[in-house]
Amino acid sequence: MQNFEVAWIFHELADLLEFKGEDFFKIRAYRNAARVLACLEEPLEEIWKRGELAKIPGIGKNIAAKINEVLATGHLKKHEELLQEIPPGLLEIMSLPGIGPKRAGLIYRKLGVASLEELARAAREGRVRSLPGMGSKTESDIIRNIEMREDRAGRVLLATARELAGELAGFLKILPGVSRVEAGGSLRRWQETVGDIDLVVAASEPEPVIQAAVAHPRVREITERSGNRFRFQTQWGISVDLEIVPEELFVQALFRSTGSKAHYRKIQGMLAGRGKHVESDFAGRAGKTFEEADIYASLDLPFIPPELREDRGEVEAALQGRLPRLVELKDIKGDLHIHTTWSDGLGTVEQMAARAREKGYQYIAVTDHSQSLKIARGLSLNMLREQHRAIRSLNEQNGDFRILTGIEVDILPKGGLDCPDELLKEADLVVASVHSAFKQDRETMTARIISAVENRNVDIIGHLTGRLIGQREEYALDLERVLEAAASCGTILEINSSPDRLDLNDINARKAREKGIKMAISTDAHDLKRMDEMLYGVSVARRAWLEPGDILNTMDIDELLQFLRKR
Repeated sequence: MQNFEVAWIFHELADLLEFKGEDFFKIRAYRNAARVLACLEEPLEEIWKRGELAKIPGIGKNIAAKINEVLATGHLKKHEELLQEIPPGLLEIMSLPGIGPKRAGLIYRKLGVASLEELARAAREGRVRSLPGMGSKTESDIIRNIEMREDRAGRVLLATARELAGELAGFLKILPGVSRVEAGGSLRRWQETVGDIDLVVAASEPEPVIQAAVAHPRVREITERSGNRFRFQTQWGISVDLEIVPEELFVQALFRSTGSKAHYRKIQGMLAGRGKHVESDFAGRAGKTFEEADIYASLDLPFIPPELREDRGEVEAALQGRLPRLVELKDIKGDLHIHTTWSDGLGTVEQMAARAREKGYQYIAVTDHSQSLKIARGLSLNMLREQHRAIRSLNEQNGDFRILTGIEVDILPKGGLDCPDELLKEADLVVASVHSAFKQDRETMTARIISAVENRNVDIIGHLTGRLIGQREEYALDLERVLEAAASCGTILEINSSPDRLDLNDINARKAREKGIKMAISTDAHDLKRMDEMLYGVSVARRAWLEPGDILNTMDIDELLQFLRKR
């Protein structure tokens, strides 16, 4: 089992126990276990085989015994019993923003509501507002959030799809007769959510590939078969489209699969104007192979990266020689939004810095939470000063690597920041973010964020729109006014690399670029593993047509420090 699968069992167990109103400390222990397991770098099964579960920080004997049960049997008896006892629709209700297990329990007991459909009906009929702590605003939020979920039905986060696709592709590549396996579709274009996984396989014979794929533990069943194309349903609930072609047809199949449909049609039309066709003119043959670049070159175009193939002007830009030199992961010189054990992170400053050095970075910024965010163990002013002294001491020992003193300061509901300016001035870098009062009206939220943009001590606005993909919509925000203010003040905007945020998204990041706004791609990492998520922020930047010069943390350390001092 994957680490996150085990972690999810404990996460769901905690929700089910909280729904039933059971012991707070037990619930907290399961939630902590879920968090720790999800952040482990080493496969949990390897630790289990060594008999070292109890050595995992934060995992006691009782939790270790339950992990052992999960890995030995594939399930947890207590979890399975609760799933049988509690209607499955209640888990969906619990997962709605602003609901959670306690409110779901109240709704169930008072209204008999046990599914999203029943909850939407109750909200539209005005029955939810009668419950303690709820009102008409809660009903509106419930309806909106259910509609948002329905709009995204069947779609999963890019990171989840990439993990499954990587596992399946790795398995297929080792099969006899298979020469190439690549993911196509929206996954290859790095869209933030994926409806299904498209895999293109070059193989001498399709049947052995199909038989092997069906036997894979992630595959539940074949749902469709047409010629050399197959559709599988996986245990994760994600569909996989598998196309098996001879080696000489692989490039055309991958190009077609990658899309988008609009981009593919445009290239097809241009080829037809020259008497050519993707399928017939770019098939490999003895002594001659083709790659996608050859398709574009036949039209006197440079190679167009998959991330740009959305028919958003990329073909026209290529014709005019205006395609950007897209930023790449190797261009990133450091991470400017990281949390440590000083607040709610799981890694020490030293551990996070060591991982950054392993990645070839020149610097990180430690931006732990500020004092008002109690739930994240936000630092008091005295603790912040103490942390900055400790970081400066570490920098004296690390001549070739720089840890920037920083803070993620809260933008307060009435505007202003929860840290005095004199202390912000002393920090190397300040990230300002909204962490509360998400439901303010458009004018109030816009003015609130602009107040931070205009503060001369704020360098970066973190996760600007506040969205959590598939969970929470963007704030009510006049984005145009915020972008104008950021352009005027020279304030940097963050592309948050966390796969459930990706905020700014590609559309907004491109708008920011057009206004000359510099951006920072940061992970917002709370543990070592999440530092690996930088590639997701880079993918957003690439889809937004951003070049290295548009990104703050492509700067070398000396250039970065000079830039920040000038601000």
